[in-house]
Amino acid sequence: MKTFITNDFLLQNDFAKTLYHDYAKELPIIDYHNHLPPKEIAKNHVFENISQVWLAGDHYKWRAMRAFGVSEKYITGNASDKEKFLKWAAVVPNTLRNPLYHWTHLELQRYFGLNHLLNSDNAEEIYEKTSSVLQESSHHTLGLLQQQNVEVVCTTDDPIDSLEHHFLVQEKKTTPKTLPTFRPDKAYAVEDSKTYILYIEKLASASEIVIDSYQDLISALKNRIDFFHDAGGRLADHGLERLYSFSENAFDSEILFKKLLNGKQLTEKEVQFYKINTLLHLGRYYHEKKWVMQFHLGAIRNNNKRLLSTLGPDTGFDSIGDFSQARGLSDFLNHLDSSDQLTKTIVYNLNPADNEIFAAMAGNFNDGTIKGKVQYGAAWWFLDQKDGIEKQLDTLSNIGLLSCFVGMLTDSRSFLSFPRHEYFRRILCNSIGKDVENGELPKDEKLLGKLVSNVCYYNAKEYFDFT
Repeated sequence: MKTFITNDFLLQNDFAKTLYHDYAKELPIIDYHNHLPPKEIAKNHVFENISQVWLAGDHYKWRAMRAFGVSEKYITGNASDKEKFLKWAAVVPNTLRNPLYHWTHLELQRYFGLNHLLNSDNAEEIYEKTSSVLQESSHHTLGLLQQQNVEVVCTTDDPIDSLEHHFLVQEKKTTPKTLPTFRPDKAYAVEDSKTYILYIEKLASASEIVIDSYQDLISALKNRIDFFHDAGGRLADHGLERLYSFSENAFDSEILFKKLLNGKQLTEKEVQFYKINTLLHLGRYYHEKKWVMQFHLGAIRNNNKRLLSTLGPDTGFDSIGDFSQARGLSDFLNHLDSSDQLTKTIVYNLNPADNEIFAAMAGNFNDGTIKGKVQYGAAWWFLDQKDGIEKQLDTLSNIGLLSCFVGMLTDSRSFLSFPRHEYFRRILCNSIGKDVENGELPKDEKLLGKLVSNVCYYNAKEYFDFT
């Protein structure tokens, strides 16, 4: 059976079709947050088969396969790449109404020109055909990105990273521009003092700064921010359950740091303070460097301890948390804003019950100095699907200004994930088209076309200013 993804997929009226085809479809992509491996971009990596580029590291697919009763052997285990693909193909017809069903067929169509629904009957043929196509230069990593008109990708990188592959891409002057994002989570992950000490030793080596005190730690992190800046980095990102409320002198960070160096465990409150105090130091330096600061909040990670112990983190056992967000987020942003050191900031929410909280909080710290200075970020992770995207757009529209929104990102580890920008653009255009049809917006193509093109591309281009 041929695919249901037609030229007007998700576009339910003529005005929505006009907006998408004339104002969104052809715009370049600025993917300002993803987890692509920069080495594979720098080396223009060639994937042997579709499993390597499509299934490896994709915990969305892994969760679906486990839910359908597929053995771990065919997910992260020692089965062959072909066996894993055949198992995934058998699961696909059973992902109906899950976003994976849309993404799967969008990706097969956009990258390989395949217009048939994937299932067990055609799986072997599709495996062989796609694996053959992946050997062509148009389907090496750079080709895959260029096919989707990707202008910028911002990878996610630890402070100790050498960024050698980013520099290599820049030397080659290839498209897309590949820039690092500073992700310092391990610099304040002090729940386990032994693990933390090992990380501090690596940070000291990377920064060439002896770290004997908390102030040394901050100096080392600033050193690495400068290094990332020289590599073209203009963003920082942080993943936490939530932010916490503390006065800045609630504890002494130097004393806490000495406790950690001596192998002692901090109390829960000490851990929380250490994180916040470190983030405040970083936030002030981001402001000095004119960076964008991002916070991904609300995930409860590593829930299945049995499978975590055998498979490790980031393998599909994280979910939506129910943390109290408003007070901690307010206090943290206010600490920085009170001294006028709050940089451009994007806050991403994982719990849909908190959508309005995040949108309203972002608006508190827009001070008229920068268009959209504090952003309520795109629908993220479990919310990165049609319903979640629509709700994020509606919440932002109701409480803030959709016209200032910097748009979508992939947050992905896969080079085949970029049709998610198309998915977002279609949903955006359809939402506006429905409002026009309902008489809730003027049928003004120029006005609404500008809104669409700004959200899909131009706002991000202006906001991040990667030039």
